[in-house]
Order: sequence, then structure tokens, then C-alpha cells
Amino acid sequence: MTQQQFPIGVFDSGYGGLTVLKEFVRNMPEYDFIYLGDNARAPYGNRSFETVYEYTLECVEQLFAKGCRLVILACNTASAKALRTIQQNDLQRIDSQRRVLGVIRPTSEVVGKLTQSNTVGIFATSGTVNSGSYVLEIEKFYPHIQVIQEACPMWVPMVEYNEFDKPGADYFIKQHIERLLKKSEGIDTIILGCTHYPLLMPKIKQYLPNHIKVIAQGEIVAASLMDYLKRHPEMDANCSKNGKLEFYTTDAVETFNEHAAIFFGKAVQSKYLHL
Repeated sequence: MTQQQFPIGVFDSGYGGLTVLKEFVRNMPEYDFIYLGDNARAPYGNRSFETVYEYTLECVEQLFAKGCRLVILACNTASAKALRTIQQNDLQRIDSQRRVLGVIRPTSEVVGKLTQSNTVGIFATSGTVNSGSYVLEIEKFYPHIQVIQEACPMWVPMVEYNEFDKPGADYFIKQHIERLLKKSEGIDTIILGCTHYPLLMPKIKQYLPNHIKVIAQGEIVAASLMDYLKRHPEMDANCSKNGKLEFYTTDAVETFNEHAAIFFGKAVQSKYLHL
């Protein structure tokens, strides 16, 4: 009899979540993972709450259908606009034993350990900024920390279209850094509040003063997931461990494979998923 497979699902609107998956695989190589990128409908950043919720729920249900008991929304916009409703309403209806987790809370939990000045900057999509999720979550853990946000609507398209390391990217990166730093002189830590943004890290660092730390989410979310599974052994027992990776996209497979390799750091073979 074949043993049932219960991989951990990792979802993103596009490719950015692969920067998180990369850290999961690096830290938890024995676990099985399924990645789903909703590339046909990306980016989610400027879409309404209702649309992001509807798209995210549809993709979460697809991952559940593939055996996932646990799904990580490796997408800040989906975490900001859809996670709470899915957790509070939909899981009861679908299966109360399944879990969906996001990336904003684990990132917010560690902010206090990173800043000395108690002033933190956030670069994120318009959707994440407008949701106020980072401000609310950080306030829960660290009410004394001031959070300064800057929406960067051009950054995801730059990364998605492989322009992140080209000279044209410099203008938009410099522009948003200047805007953020104008809002407060006290910022000593910046969170990259979008999983696409780590690919812009070299250019961001180039234009930032040396004393400002820039934090990408991958390592933080990986540490948080390992801690979660330690604290919930019943969920850990529901995650199969054969070191198996599967990739799905809602758009062209060849395009996904080509772009995904840049984010994931190695060649990727994906399958098409029809929604």
C-alpha cells in the first residue's frame, strides 16, 4: 500500500514565494513541499481585498486537494488581504484540522530584536501598505516601535520581467529609498515586505546608508515554520518527509521554469495547473 503524501503547500501570486521556499528547503530538506504560483493572475498587489481573497482561497483549496494539511501564504499581499478570512471562516467549512499561515506575523514578531532606534521602515506593495497589516501586527508585539511604510508598485513588475539587475531599476529603487527616508530620519531597519524584493537587495543596499539594516523574510519565515512544527507535533506528523519538491503554475510552464530558476537559485520543472 502506498503511503499517503502530505506535503507542505507554499503559495504565491507569482515567483516571489520561491525566495521563501528556498529557505524552507535549505533549513528543512527532509520535508515534502508543493509550490503553486498563480502567475496567470499576478501581480496581486493592486487588486481589491475581495479579488485577492477569492484568488487566494481558490489556490489554497487546490493545494489542499493535492494532500497539503498545512499551507504557507508566501505572499505578503495574500497574507494581508486574505489570510484572516480564510483562517476564521473557510477552514471551519473545509477542514478544521488544516492550517493556513502567512508571512507578516512571523516577520512582525522579530522586528523588536532588529531595531535599536525603534523606528522601522517597510517596503511593500500598495495592497500590503494600504491594508495596514504590518503596522497592526508590529503594534501588537511592540507598541513602542514606529512603523514607516513606502509602497513600491513598480518593484514587482521589475522583478517579474527580469529587469531587477538592469540600470533601469536604479531609478525606481533610489526614488522609493529617498521617499522612505524623508518620512523619518530615525529608521535603522528596513523590512522587505514582499517576497519578490530580495532580488533587488544588491541595488537597495547600494543606495542605502550603511547603518541601515535590510531584512528579507525567507530566513525569518523558515525559522518560524520550524518553531511552529515543534510546537504542534500533531501537524508535524501530518507532513510527509521524503525530500520531494513539486512546482505548479497557472500560466506557461516554460516561462515559469525560466523565471523560477532565478528566484529559487536552481533549475525548476513545473506542471501546469488549470483553475
